[in-house]
Formats: sequence, structure tokens, C-alpha cells
Amino acid sequence: MASVSVSRTMPAPADRVWRLIGGFGSLPDWLPSITSSNLEDGGRRRTLGNPEGETIVERLVAFNDEERQYSYAIVEAPFPVTDYLSTLRVHTVTSDPAASEVQWSGRFVPTDATEDEVVALFSGIYGDGLEALRTALT
Repeated sequence: MASVSVSRTMPAPADRVWRLIGGFGSLPDWLPSITSSNLEDGGRRRTLGNPEGETIVERLVAFNDEERQYSYAIVEAPFPVTDYLSTLRVHTVTSDPAASEVQWSGRFVPTDATEDEVVALFSGIYGDGLEALRTALT
């Protein structure tokens, strides 16, 4: 099993960041690579669309509003992985209440690609996503 974790410091307090990213259907609000998000199954399943017209289906596995984190699994996607589980978290930066740290991590089993290729793929997705989040917050 492979894993990736990317984190970035954000120029906003943790509560403000969580209000933007903490909704399971909120990816289009801050992530340019996701153009649509339709919630189903009482908000526990999301169908995402991207600019290429591909569909990604994900299932909410865990949600903790107080700890500002949620985890989700991929049900269907054009990625060369199985057993994908990811977590998005927002941490308070105790030395600077005007900042926060966002961590996006995932673990998965590569299929039809090497571990290095899939780690690079998700490192890029997470890193680009967190840079887009920083832009959305400024």
C-alpha cells in the first residue's frame, strides 16, 4: 500500500478554512479541477465532475466537525488505484491564530502503474489543490 501526505499553511484561521472546505460537497468552491459535486445517499456519497468530463464517485467514511476533518473512499474514478482512502484536515497554528495548516493525505494500492507514478499523481493533485485553496482564501 502506498501513501501520500501534503500540507500547506493557509493565510486564514482554521475555522474560516473549515467553513470553506469542510462540506463534503464543497470541492467546486475552491478546487478548479472539480467543476461539479452532486451529493446523494443523505450527503454520504458525492459524484464529482472535472473539466475533462470524467466522473469521480466518492463515499464519506468519517466526518468530525469539531476536529475539522473528514475521510472518504473512492468508489469509481479514472485513477490507477484501488482501496483508496483519503483524509482532509484543518489544524490550528498555535503560534499564529491568523493562520492554519491544511493536510490532505491518502493511501491506496496502485494498479496498472508503478507506486512512484501514483504517488507523484496524488502528490500533484493534493499540492495543486492546496495551492488553489490558498488562492481562494486570499
